Amino acid sequence: MKFNNVFVVDDDKIYHFLIKKLFISNNIEVSPSFFENGQDALDGIKHNLDKDENQPDLILLDINMPVLDGWQFLEEFKKLKEFIKKEISIYVISSSDNTMDRNKAKEFDDEITNYYLKPMTSDAIKSIFAL
Repeated sequence: MKFNNVFVVDDDKIYHFLIKKLFISNNIEVSPSFFENGQDALDGIKHNLDKDENQPDLILLDINMPVLDGWQFLEEFKKLKEFIKKEISIYVISSSDNTMDRNKAKEFDDEITNYYLKPMTSDAIKSIFAL
């Protein structure tokens, strides 16, 4: 699948910078949108429900964030999914290698494509974009 619109949902601005650098260094041409919490990302999706071309193709989602964390985002996304015509791939990118988080991710098998540990590497980003 080709990804064009990418939502990066993470409260860490350094991570935003690193993801931008990974895109550039791996010649990944996308239109990224950066959100510091799950609520802002959900608002971005809801705002564009009637405009499929503005919906993300890919969401890189952190778990631990303020306002609305990754799990809460996934719960809300589940409710919205039926109103979104385009397929959106979600990759959890977390610093948590906790067994509880890994098991919780399995509860969202229909939403989560894969789970990666931070820090993101060129190999990980290449595997997401199938380069």
